[in-house]
Amino acid sequence: MKKIILLIVVTLLAVICYAQSQGAKTVVLEKNEGEARVRRPLGMLPIPTVEFILKVTPENSGSKHLVLGTEDIPPGGVIPKHKHLEQDEILLVQTGTAHVTLDDKEYDVHAGGTVFFPAQTWVSLKNIGTDSISLVFIFSAPGFERNMRCGSVPAGQTAPPINAHELKACAHEGRVEFEALAPVEK
Repeated sequence: MKKIILLIVVTLLAVICYAQSQGAKTVVLEKNEGEARVRRPLGMLPIPTVEFILKVTPENSGSKHLVLGTEDIPPGGVIPKHKHLEQDEILLVQTGTAHVTLDDKEYDVHAGGTVFFPAQTWVSLKNIGTDSISLVFIFSAPGFERNMRCGSVPAGQTAPPINAHELKACAHEGRVEFEALAPVEK
């Protein structure tokens, strides 16, 4: 049932965006297909998982309205507190249990759960279960994938550490703010 719902959601989003994205092309990918990437080690921010896959982006589909990707977050894995400046996001929790904070509200989201939040919402996620979270992320517009690419390398390459200056430049490029990178108020 969960796979059917995910398939319906992704199909509907693809149909809507295809109708609006001149020059977009269809993309059909299996679970482990897409642009596999490895995050560069971060000193100051936790990373949810080392690997992720970008599946629908302007570069591979021509979509001007959607970005979709997947990642598996191990037990204890964290997505640090951040906000997207221009994109709404949908998280589809396929397996596992996530503790999600949206602004000042907290939720436990279980396998099959969906989280939606608009741009400018502070969000963080932690895997509080004993199983990995299989996560699908969907953005309403391109942008954040630039941050993800900037802070990673293609799978199979050595991922050099990323310093604070590079991390801030990646966040700027991807139109995202991380709480840990925010200037200290005096």
